[in-house]
Amino acid sequence: MAVLTSVAPVPDFSPVEHANGEKISRRRLKAIFSGSVGNLVEWYDWYAFSAFSLYFSASFFPSGDTTAQLLQTAGIFALGFLMRPIGGWMFGRIADKMGRKQSMTLSVLLMSLGSLLIALTPTYQTVGIVAPILLLTARLLQGLSVGGEYGVSATYLSEMATRSRRGFYSSFLYFTLIGAQLLALGIQLVLLKVLLTEAEMMAWGWRIPFVIGAVLSIVALYLRQNLDETAAFTSQKVKPEELRGSLKVLWHYPRSVLKVVGLTLGGTLAFYTLTTYMPKFLVNTGHMTKGTATNICFLALLGFAAMQPVFGSLSDRIGRRPLLIGFGVLGALGSVPLLTALSRPTVPWVTLLLLLLASVAVSGYTSISAVVKSELFPVEIRALGIGLPHALSVAVFGGTAEYIALWCKGIGHESYFYWYVSGCIAISLLVSLMMDETRLTSLHDTDGSEADLPEFAGVRPVLPES
Repeated sequence: MAVLTSVAPVPDFSPVEHANGEKISRRRLKAIFSGSVGNLVEWYDWYAFSAFSLYFSASFFPSGDTTAQLLQTAGIFALGFLMRPIGGWMFGRIADKMGRKQSMTLSVLLMSLGSLLIALTPTYQTVGIVAPILLLTARLLQGLSVGGEYGVSATYLSEMATRSRRGFYSSFLYFTLIGAQLLALGIQLVLLKVLLTEAEMMAWGWRIPFVIGAVLSIVALYLRQNLDETAAFTSQKVKPEELRGSLKVLWHYPRSVLKVVGLTLGGTLAFYTLTTYMPKFLVNTGHMTKGTATNICFLALLGFAAMQPVFGSLSDRIGRRPLLIGFGVLGALGSVPLLTALSRPTVPWVTLLLLLLASVAVSGYTSISAVVKSELFPVEIRALGIGLPHALSVAVFGGTAEYIALWCKGIGHESYFYWYVSGCIAISLLVSLMMDETRLTSLHDTDGSEADLPEFAGVRPVLPES
């Protein structure tokens, strides 16, 4: 039996049995848990920027109307996404050459530095143009870090999972990703309702969450230093180093790369519209108070997070493709009426219900995003294959979502953005309709190392993409 590298003195491979009779070692569960918690901390640092931009935008830009300040802040938010393809390439290459664990540890260090820089940056009123420049620098560092985080975390969780539960365990990527937003909003609620007034939050309180993010990164660093390396990566270290994490090898999988781009295009736009942009949309367009919008988005995100393992587990039973098609159909047909309804003042519980219904649709993508993409690539280029095309798509469509929405509002045609979301999801639907069921053609099953572990015995290999 293959033994994973570990800092623990006495490995514990005692199994835990699932309801379906499949057994998974406690050590593997611990690795999945630790990887997920570390992922939550890093994504918290990333989302704190968006969650608190309503409060710090005036501190970094000249006085003006709220929409103009939010537009400038959204521009820096979008520029941070431009670093993500570089991060996807850099950290994906490190993960495929040197290990998933080492890549994940380096990325969290970089994220911590970005958060600390935001927390310590003086205001525009104090240092002038230097303030937005420092804010941009910090955001670029965070973009570089989080650009590699998705691909490496998706790879790690999917490789640590057992074959018949891969969808369920991989769903914890978005569970913790959404959980990071919940943590950011939860801290916001505590600060506003318990510790600070809104004026204090606007003046200096917005720095607190970034200090918290820098401190939490130490926790993430500890967890990642104690992670086991995946057996899949360990088994392929015998392959020549120039073949691992190589763009030359990745180009042999053009269809897989295009599938990642096509699926991410609509999925990331829907996700960022529903999550990071929604609090601003409800305040700036729906004319809600900041407190009410925060409460509603917190509850909606709580439900959204709970849906991830449910849908992930469902994909292990019925396949990934039906969920992707469901997201595509509901998103393409429902985006315009949903956003139109949310743009009009209404009672809070109706808004919450609409957001929960939208979360059901978007969960068809988010819950299985990691596992679908990981099943498209062999182990030697898996982190790079997921990370680079995903980061490129997120940079172009997810990172610009808020900026495009505010621009459409600024020119007096906000509904153009609603149709833009619907059209992008329709493209992802076409990709879903044309692709095979990845659960049945998974390239995880050709990694070799899984057969050495008890829970992978008897797995039938599948030929890789030609």
